[in-house]
Amino acid sequence: MGFATSFCTACESPAEAGERRCAVCGHGEVISHPELLSLTIAHLDCDAFYAAIEKRDDPSLADKPVLIGGGVRGVVSTACYIARTYGVRSAMPMFKARAACPDAVVIKPNMAKYAEAGRQIREMMRALTPMVEPLSIDEAFLDLSGTERLHGAPPAVMLARLQRAVEREVGVTASVGLSHNKFLAKVASDLDKPQGFSIVGREETLDFLAALPVTAIWGVGKAMARKLESDGLKTVGQLQKMDTGELARRYGELGLRLSRLSQGKDARRVKPERDTKTVSSETTFNSDISDPQRLEDILWELCEKVSARMKASSFEGRVITLKLKSHDFKTVSRRTTLDAPSNLARLAFAAAKRMLHETAPGRAWRLIGVGFSGLSMDGANPTRDLFGSDNERIAAQEHAIDAIRDRFGKDAIGAGRSFRKRPPK
Repeated sequence: MGFATSFCTACESPAEAGERRCAVCGHGEVISHPELLSLTIAHLDCDAFYAAIEKRDDPSLADKPVLIGGGVRGVVSTACYIARTYGVRSAMPMFKARAACPDAVVIKPNMAKYAEAGRQIREMMRALTPMVEPLSIDEAFLDLSGTERLHGAPPAVMLARLQRAVEREVGVTASVGLSHNKFLAKVASDLDKPQGFSIVGREETLDFLAALPVTAIWGVGKAMARKLESDGLKTVGQLQKMDTGELARRYGELGLRLSRLSQGKDARRVKPERDTKTVSSETTFNSDISDPQRLEDILWELCEKVSARMKASSFEGRVITLKLKSHDFKTVSRRTTLDAPSNLARLAFAAAKRMLHETAPGRAWRLIGVGFSGLSMDGANPTRDLFGSDNERIAAQEHAIDAIRDRFGKDAIGAGRSFRKRPPK
């Protein structure tokens, strides 16, 4: 069948250009663009992902502001869209977020649950195209070039179907940006959140970019934006008018990128495999902790959390890193290499505990973290003892615990250390 350059994202009925709501089904959004059927590079980004998962699992949270993050001295990992109306944003210190939104429900991250939902969405993407480049647990680039014959529909239609499938099967919403390169697809996906579908075509690229602030360009953070503004450069349109050589002279390698991206030029290809370098977790305490037993107990919780994420992503790691931060914000890191790659909580804890006691005696800390690095896919290293080593028995026990938790909840079973009563962090 032929497809129109305007269609409903819900029922796929052709629509008149300029319509917002579908005249056929009455509830679908209409997307319309003259290049709709020829663009193939997309960026999909789930909307307030961690908070959306928590609202999915607890419907009583649907109309409440929800923050995902640590304690008073932690930061906000995710703020739902209701919380954002109060000015709360990701990476905001939690005490500031609570002050801005006193009625917010604050939930500690459940990374194993988020990783499982992310993996489910990733598989749905890969059903459309093998050219999927993950950027994080809940976002990725897709290249759908050449897939129209396979699916019998152009990329835009398949992406609309993917949006519906993510909402139907995973219970969260996602926003899509569709364009002719990665940079523009990423910019487009942020234009109409949540549950948006935005398009930037070739013909409109320069005009579209010209009105955007310089912070729309990847690599331009707050500090660089201040420097550019002090030089009289606030918009991408102003960068477009600058000579490439002059930008390079002023800002070095970044100047070349500013010139290239301001013109909408991005030759990067979608890479199916993106190397994950580390999987880690950390927590900031409400007050500094020096008690070795309390530090151990918190370290064990972090090891369990990181182990669950490693298992959910089918990773093993060879290196364990312990991170500590003192009251004056000085960071201490220690690393050790395991005999063989692993994703087991008990092995990570044994290694991290040893480093903790070598580093921390008598000192008070405001943050502790642990992580795996030197990653490989689970099973890629044939180092297991087929006759049942201690590590194999530990693995069997942990996988049995994981299975019980998956069925009956996180608190259904755990190691003795997990149930020790202690004061809050």
